[in-house]
Amino acid sequence: MRKKEERQRILILGGSGFIGNSLYKELLSYFEVHCTYCQQHGAFSENQVFHNFCVEEDSMFLLLNSIEPTVIISAINGDFQNQLAAHREIANYALLNADCAVLYVSSAEVFDGKFAHPSYENDVTISQTEKGKLKISIEKLLLETIPLQTTILRLPLVLGINSPEVLHLRQCIRHQAAFEVYPNLVITATTVNKVCQQVHYIINQSLRGVFHLASNDMVHHEDLFREITSKIGDKMPIFKSVFSSNEDQYNALLPKHNKLPKTHQITVAEVIEECSLNEEIMSIK
Repeated sequence: MRKKEERQRILILGGSGFIGNSLYKELLSYFEVHCTYCQQHGAFSENQVFHNFCVEEDSMFLLLNSIEPTVIISAINGDFQNQLAAHREIANYALLNADCAVLYVSSAEVFDGKFAHPSYENDVTISQTEKGKLKISIEKLLLETIPLQTTILRLPLVLGINSPEVLHLRQCIRHQAAFEVYPNLVITATTVNKVCQQVHYIINQSLRGVFHLASNDMVHHEDLFREITSKIGDKMPIFKSVFSSNEDQYNALLPKHNKLPKTHQITVAEVIEECSLNEEIMSIK
């Protein structure tokens, strides 16, 4: 195991995205951190540790050999076939560099083909969507090729005051616009701040395996957003109910076999509390 005092070099693939950029900000003060971005963006292009990389056009092999990371966090998007090819290159790099850890950011979509129960870490993955099938393929590739170097981070709905969903909710409240909710969908959730804290801990402790970085309890999708709205203020958006079934369906990840310490766990109530805070309050913390 790598010595704690040795400064690790982390490469975040997809460092310009919501989760990737939050991880960059969390880890920057503690490690040597490099990130990738795809679209031309002034703020990233001027940052020396941000590397322009598009999975459809650029070589993962060249990127990895240029940076020589000891930890790779993959939160990359792009063409599905190119994503799969890129992760084959990641696995090949890790095979040649036994010290390198690979953390793959997956999601509840690997279980979107089952609806009757919540899903745990050791459950068989099954998906009916192309995105879910891709994530299953990448998980399988890494777990079979470099099992001792792989950590799978399955995420539920990730919220926060600056998350796309909460920003959209606030906009709908402001303009009295329609916001879609799913009354019969049971989910788990988390915040991006908690995910960053958990990933930091996982890196420090060199943890491997499959982790469900989700709340310990479940909630109906509609109830979650109604409660966040009621805590934000008195105004309401137009809640548009979307029914995919007459009965409750589950798209819920629950941690069971690989639980993190209590200080690194979260509940739905805590998610709601954080999402309803004002940005000014959060910036003071």
